[in-house]
Amino acid sequence: MLNKYRWYEYVLIYAGLAVFLTFVLAPFVEAFVVSLRPLSSLFSVPYQFITDKMSFDAYFTMWENVPLLWMYMFNSFFIATVVTVLGLMCIIPAAYAFSRFEFPARNTLLGLFIAVNMFSGAVLIIPLFRLMQQYGLLNTYFAMIAPGTAFVIPTGIWLLRSYLIRIPKELEEAAWVDGAGRIYTLVRVIIPVALPGIVVVSITAFITAYAQQFIYALTFNSVNELNPLPVGLFQFFGRQDVVWNELMAASLVGILPVLFVYVFLQKYIVAGLTAGAVKE
Repeated sequence: MLNKYRWYEYVLIYAGLAVFLTFVLAPFVEAFVVSLRPLSSLFSVPYQFITDKMSFDAYFTMWENVPLLWMYMFNSFFIATVVTVLGLMCIIPAAYAFSRFEFPARNTLLGLFIAVNMFSGAVLIIPLFRLMQQYGLLNTYFAMIAPGTAFVIPTGIWLLRSYLIRIPKELEEAAWVDGAGRIYTLVRVIIPVALPGIVVVSITAFITAYAQQFIYALTFNSVNELNPLPVGLFQFFGRQDVVWNELMAASLVGILPVLFVYVFLQKYIVAGLTAGAVKE
């Protein structure tokens, strides 16, 4: 087998990857190092990457200074999970309809879905607040779940539709010959085949919902026990100073649920992203 690249091309490729990974991983490495430093050495001059008396004390003391930290993490995971489930209940049938049915203004609707993603959620904060207030939904989980679900649906429809288009229609036609209906075909034929794509959409929705909870919770909720992690992290900000080492420790612990989900479903994510890349 002939080498595809010359030696200097390999050097350039790996050098580019090294630079890319450095910029991507550097914030996480710095956050971890900060979580190990004592507060007295965080702003030492000159800057030292490794200092004396580094320890994991912040990972223990953060639970004492913010007793509800575990609840904030649970709330974030719960809200993101519910948003993902509710989003999929809308995304799957909608993406199937857009990939299989011909109806008026189909392309226009798809364009509107993309247009929705061009606007930040902050633009709709005041209308959403008045809507939640009118229906008595403020200070509830639903006040954070509803807008989160609405914002993950458009992107999810686009992603899953592009995957469903690649599924041969002959699979559905064979099921119809055997007497299956549309819903049965979707549930028993299309969804199992499209599982890698559905997993990719689920991960995207989960990460989006997990990351966008701050503005909704800060606006629609004033009950401390219902706050998600992004709002809970604000308790490490004092009037005079910020407990940076505990804040970094809590932030790193807070991203573990997303990391575990990603690692656990990694093989499905790779299968979904590479599906259709090779022409049969």
